[in-house]
Amino acid sequence: MLKRQFILKKIGQIILHIMFWCGVLLFYTYFFGVDSSDFSYVLSFSLFLMPITIATTYVFIYKIIPEYLITKRYFLFGLYSLYTLIISAYLIVISVFYGLVYLSNFEYSNMAPISKSLLFVAIAVYLVVIIVSAFKLLKLNLKHTEEAKKLETKILETQLKLKEQELNYLKMQIHPHFLFNTLNTMYGFALKKADETPEMILKLSNLLDYLLYQVDKPFVSLNDEINHINDYIELEKMRFNDKLHIHFETENILEDTKIAPMLLLPFVENSFKHGSLKKGILNVNIKLYCEIKSLFFEIENTSNTNAISENGIGLENIKKRLDMIYKDQYTLNINNENGLFKVNLKLKTV
Repeated sequence: MLKRQFILKKIGQIILHIMFWCGVLLFYTYFFGVDSSDFSYVLSFSLFLMPITIATTYVFIYKIIPEYLITKRYFLFGLYSLYTLIISAYLIVISVFYGLVYLSNFEYSNMAPISKSLLFVAIAVYLVVIIVSAFKLLKLNLKHTEEAKKLETKILETQLKLKEQELNYLKMQIHPHFLFNTLNTMYGFALKKADETPEMILKLSNLLDYLLYQVDKPFVSLNDEINHINDYIELEKMRFNDKLHIHFETENILEDTKIAPMLLLPFVENSFKHGSLKKGILNVNIKLYCEIKSLFFEIENTSNTNAISENGIGLENIKKRLDMIYKDQYTLNINNENGLFKVNLKLKTV
């Protein structure tokens, strides 16, 4: 099938070339036939010029232009162009003598007027060569541009796939860490046969649904993220009992606001993982609000001043995700001073 298509394509190209050169022959007979009634002379002279024109044209469009001009080997392009022009000019001179000797029997007056002028004959030949070469050059440039666009698109697609793989890898790093903490807590409740265990299982089920089915989406509703933050907080309340003081405040949350999934929850998780008890209490304050397509998220928890939680894997992964999803559209400040670990995030929402 492919071989047949190749053959048909080549036959089509040959037919087009034949039609073009027939057109050139008609142009020559009209051009050199001006002020001449000897059609036989004009046709013979035009036919004699055709091989010279065809050879010169094909040398330029299939050899000199593709191999030397397009590849920017300008010295060789100039050198071989000069050789071709010298040889073709020599052949053009012979064509004039052909018209004088063989077609006019050395009778200068019998020659077609325009064929007497070496300049006009050269103009006719090189005009065809220039037009065809310009068309070939345009075609090659368009092909080069198309190939460059295809290559650029392929590179962008490859980069996008790599970004997606990296993003999935970062998510996979967050999931096991989150599940480990939650299952650990559930294990402790199960050992104590606590009445809160069924409720904990239900909330964990909701979180697992979020992790398994929602996190692969590019964006989710901000309300979904808030609901799962609340579920996580309830799980942590069960684990800490009366050792936890937490305040989660939300303001001006619009129904159509969307963010990347699992973007805020790891910050909350980090506050519990790296938070420190002060006087037997872990204090966590969270505030989330929206203003004109911008989201503001603030969280602080008691911690040791010398802690290095801001360098933990969880937060580093979040920073990478922010760079990938919200590049140049967010600001993130993390401070650990005076016994308080603070995170302030502002980002543009969808």
